[in-house]
Amino acid sequence: MPSPYSLGKLLPMNDKLHSVDTLQKWLDDHNYISNRLLATSIFLALKMEKPLFLEGEAGVGKTEVGKVLSRMLSTELIRLQCYEGLDVHNAVYEWNYSRQIIQIRLLEASGKTDKEDMTHEIFGPEFLIKRPLLQAVDHNSDRPPVLLIDELDRADEEFEAFLLEILSDFQVTIPEIGTIIAKKKPIVVITSNRTREIHDALKRRCLYHWIDYPTAQREFEIVQRKISEINESLGKQVVAFVQAMREMDLYKLPGIAETLDWSVALVKLGTTELTEQVTRDTLGTLLKYQDDIERVNGDMTQLLIEKAMADASTIHS
Repeated sequence: MPSPYSLGKLLPMNDKLHSVDTLQKWLDDHNYISNRLLATSIFLALKMEKPLFLEGEAGVGKTEVGKVLSRMLSTELIRLQCYEGLDVHNAVYEWNYSRQIIQIRLLEASGKTDKEDMTHEIFGPEFLIKRPLLQAVDHNSDRPPVLLIDELDRADEEFEAFLLEILSDFQVTIPEIGTIIAKKKPIVVITSNRTREIHDALKRRCLYHWIDYPTAQREFEIVQRKISEINESLGKQVVAFVQAMREMDLYKLPGIAETLDWSVALVKLGTTELTEQVTRDTLGTLLKYQDDIERVNGDMTQLLIEKAMADASTIHS
């Protein structure tokens, strides 16, 4: 009997996933540069068929893990974006009330008046609107989908408790239809920016990994990979500047996403080297709060540029 942890049936490649090194190479081939710790967590989540819970500051690449897994495994990505007030109707399913009303009128026009028959008629699968969690559970493809539950910390604790039941059994009960059980467990990636603590009961059902800001060397590799138009010297200066900025006491430190945005902005402006003027003009692509911009503006801008120029030489091509 084959192992339930075999990935041969999931992967589009002929080779099976034998090692963390193989997975790390596949991630790299799909333009996601990870360290070995993250690659190991992803590898084990796939092998053990357990949800992967990723925490870290905004913009460090948590959401991208779910996206790159769907590309790597050639399967559908189903994304649930969490927010305050998220409930079952928006996350699991709801009935298409407008279609049901139309159907009731058609039934009445045809002479059908039996309430039980009409109820049975309008609460069928064709009137069901599947939201992300039900889509992931009731998935009919040969390959299980990647279910990305993004920014869970933004949802209410009540929703977190409901999600606990879904992750335990991967089934959804609809009173009018019955219980729908997943034929194959979806590959689950949960992200959190840690604006609040997630309950231990949910974390116990997951493998956990904290994604930190990348080293300067890795961040430069990401910039080069994602923005081929940027020249090597400017790319190193950008990374060194952002790395130095992350040592400051700011309300919101820039993530990798902001580094990439800034790099694109500088390329679009025709910049070949950091200057005080262009840096001040484009701080809004790096920092999202006026208080942070004011802290960096002025003499601090020039100091950061000088440090970036010095540190850029330590980053290897």
